[in-house]
Amino acid sequence: MNVENIKQVASIGGGVIGSSWTTLFALRGLKVCQYDINDECIAKCVENIDRNLDSLIEFGAIRAEEKEAVKANITYTTSIAEAVREAGFIQENGPERLPLKQNILAEIEAAAAPDALYASSSSGLLISEVTANAVHPERCVGGHPYNPPHLIPLVEISYCEKTDPQNVQKAKAFYQSIGKEAVILNKECPGFIANRLQLAVYREMIELVMRGVCSAEDADKALTFGPGIRWAIFGHNMIMQLGNPGGLKGMMEMLGDGGDVWLADMADWKHMPNQEYGEIAQASVDEMMKNFPDEVGHTNPEIARYRDKMLIEILKLHRKF
Repeated sequence: MNVENIKQVASIGGGVIGSSWTTLFALRGLKVCQYDINDECIAKCVENIDRNLDSLIEFGAIRAEEKEAVKANITYTTSIAEAVREAGFIQENGPERLPLKQNILAEIEAAAAPDALYASSSSGLLISEVTANAVHPERCVGGHPYNPPHLIPLVEISYCEKTDPQNVQKAKAFYQSIGKEAVILNKECPGFIANRLQLAVYREMIELVMRGVCSAEDADKALTFGPGIRWAIFGHNMIMQLGNPGGLKGMMEMLGDGGDVWLADMADWKHMPNQEYGEIAQASVDEMMKNFPDEVGHTNPEIARYRDKMLIEILKLHRKF
């Protein structure tokens, strides 16, 4: 199946991730059938999609009159077979439990077209594990989004030795056709790319706070108003390229062994101190939220709304809206 011929897609699981994927598919003019396990879950999915679209309207990403046309692209079902029967691309968003994902894939394979592409939104499970019992593993990839998928362009495509390389490229072409920035992992790797980069930064942030170097609030400010602003434009390799007349190579030569002292002093522990850090950092985060300007908000829903507004403004600069 050529990517240009994919007009119908299925979204399996309608939680936060699934409903966000469905929002994106429908926005891009695709017909999407949304599956969830019962009518109550479907109703919550409809609420999520309405909320997503209303935010896009409020922040100028789409026009109000487009909403009903987008919603008309979506149908709902409590039958996996019905959801996938006409789909050329299937985005699975089930709970992060291996036996459940394997069972969902078995149901999909029993009803889907033989050339339909399957992508799992799994954030931790390897596609070789998900497809261990699959009849057609050659058409299965990992398609890990960053939340929320209808706003964050990144999708990380993973594959295993059973995957047909042509299907990896088809999946990439499909995602790119709906405005995603698709990156391919050349080998399976726990945590994929972005989560590992994020965790490396967060480990050092935790270390600095627990060591008493700074508060959680100031660590966030240092990241947001320092590297974070640059990272919203280019990745770190390009930042290094722009930092020296000799490019990245020149920058690395200039730095020499200067970073070794920092590396020797940086965190290298292998167990996350979740409970201890939560107790230390929560008070600082609560204070940060209290001190935010009213425009940003002071509760999780208010701050999430501001986050989405800022994301949309950044995405407009990247010509994603």
